[in-house]
Amino acid sequence: VQLQAYGGGLVQAGGYLRLSCAASGRTFSSYAMGWFRQTPGKEREFVARISWSGGTTYYADSVKGRFTISRDNAKSTVYLQMNSLKPEDTAIYYCAADRSYSTQAWAYWGHGTQVTVSS
Repeated sequence: VQLQAYGGGLVQAGGYLRLSCAASGRTFSSYAMGWFRQTPGKEREFVARISWSGGTTYYADSVKGRFTISRDNAKSTVYLQMNSLKPEDTAIYYCAADRSYSTQAWAYWGHGTQVTVSS
C-alpha cells in the first residue's frame, strides 16, 4: 500500500483544515487507517484511527470532539477533518495503514503533510 497525505497548510487558531490520504496498491478497504502527528524533538503521536468499514473510530483525548476521521473506500481515501484548531496542533501529520485495527505497529506509512496553526 502506498499512501500520500495532503491538505496541510497554515491556518489561524480556531480555524479548520481537512487532511486527505490517498492510497494505492492493494485493496484499500481491507485496511484500518490511522492518523499520527509529530513535532520536532518529540515522538510521533497517535491522533485517530478508523476500521476498514468506517464503523469504528478512536481518538486521542487531545483531539476528541474537534477532529473527525472518515474514509471513502470507493475513492481509497481517508480524511481527517480538523476543527477548532489550536497552536498545539501544529505538527507534521502522517497517515498509516494496517490490516489490524488494534495494531501498535502500523505496516504502511505515507509522507507527512505540514499543519501550522498560528495564534
